[in-house]
Amino acid sequence: MTTRFRLINSFFMSMVLSFFMTAWITYINLGVVENCVGLWMKAWGLAWPAAFLIAFVSGPYVMKLSKKLAN
Repeated sequence: MTTRFRLINSFFMSMVLSFFMTAWITYINLGVVENCVGLWMKAWGLAWPAAFLIAFVSGPYVMKLSKKLAN
């Protein structure tokens, strides 16, 4: 797996996961309130960089663990 692939994969995986997770957590914590979407986008903007870094760094370890458990 190349570094380029890992960067692209981590970019999109972290984007999608953090997008939906922050939506869910915002809804659980606040419900549907005024400016809900704005609060969600703020949370997503803060979460996505951290999610990208975590996905990129932990990706190889998670892949190894997944392969080990699948066999």
